[in-house]
Amino acid sequence: MDPLEDPQIRAWTESIDAAPDYLDYLSQNMGLAEWVAVSHVFFPQFVEVEGCVLWDRVYDPDNFRIWREELKGDVSSIEATLNQFRLWQYIEIDDDESQRRAFELAREIATSWRNCLERSFPRRSFDVQATDTVDGPVVSFTSLTV
Repeated sequence: MDPLEDPQIRAWTESIDAAPDYLDYLSQNMGLAEWVAVSHVFFPQFVEVEGCVLWDRVYDPDNFRIWREELKGDVSSIEATLNQFRLWQYIEIDDDESQRRAFELAREIATSWRNCLERSFPRRSFDVQATDTVDGPVVSFTSLTV
């Protein structure tokens, strides 16, 4: 995904006399706190609980226990239910172009998550997906081997 294809970034770079790029755009629009937060989107932490690998952001012991009971301990079903990053809940998608770019972003996040999971759990395999739903993009993952 080329950041300069984004209309907002392109308009900003074209308004500057020098030859700025996406890093210049970010340096003008994001501070350290935003950089740190974004890094955790692309490089999240994971926890392993009772055979399930979960995105640390979605792990809550009480909620996990409820889903474990509801799904009769099925690891794949628990992971599929909990390990969802609904990108559309956090970014504005208001037309076909923003939908396309948001899905491209979801695919980039999924690639990064796959790498993080493989590095964190080298003896396991994962199915990491970016899905373009009716509501918008979703990044999700499940274990293939336990």
